Amino acid sequence: MTIRLTWYGHACFLIKAGGADLLIDPFITGNPTAPVKAQEVRADFILVSHGHGDHLGDTVDIARRTGATVISNFEIHNWLIGQGLEKVHPQHIGGGFNYPWGRVKLTIAQHGSGLPDGTYGGNPCGFLLYIEGKKIYHACDTGLFYDMKLIGEEGIDLAILPIGDNFTMGPEDALRAVKLINPKRVIPIHYNTFDVIQQDPNEWAKMTQKETPAKVTVMKPGEHLEI
Repeated sequence: MTIRLTWYGHACFLIKAGGADLLIDPFITGNPTAPVKAQEVRADFILVSHGHGDHLGDTVDIARRTGATVISNFEIHNWLIGQGLEKVHPQHIGGGFNYPWGRVKLTIAQHGSGLPDGTYGGNPCGFLLYIEGKKIYHACDTGLFYDMKLIGEEGIDLAILPIGDNFTMGPEDALRAVKLINPKRVIPIHYNTFDVIQQDPNEWAKMTQKETPAKVTVMKPGEHLEI
């Protein structure tokens, strides 16, 4: 079976697989790179890595409209219930859960959190997705950490890594992350949304493909990739 990924800019992806639409970190409203409007997006599940506005984004509005189940850490789970959502599934770092379309395991992310109203957002996370026999690691917002090597031991088909610097790994650390994870394919994200995270993804792709065996796919917002 084919997995179809669509990048909506920044860290937001729509993944179609296993008969479900999975939306990750839906920062669409206010995202200058987003190719769609929030009201145009549908989802069966929404995965939220942490509480910052450029990742939590339109989660509440989209979940209310579509009836999607939101997957997040326990602190964000409680906050979302306070926003009136009922279909919310809590997990925590190191814990996995089997859904009808596949499995999600939460991974470490070296970053901060905090919700839009100042509420404590718990620990940020990345996502390790087991779908249709493939393993996808979406690092979300993170700095470099050596335990990425352990994630790589899973045998990663696709790694989605930030390269923007300032708030997350920059290009050099993202390259080191690829060497630790050793994925078959990599997509760079979390760059050029704001002036402070301007990067050249094509230069990063050249450097990464020169120094690692990974295939780098540089996507434009709105483009699709099938694996």
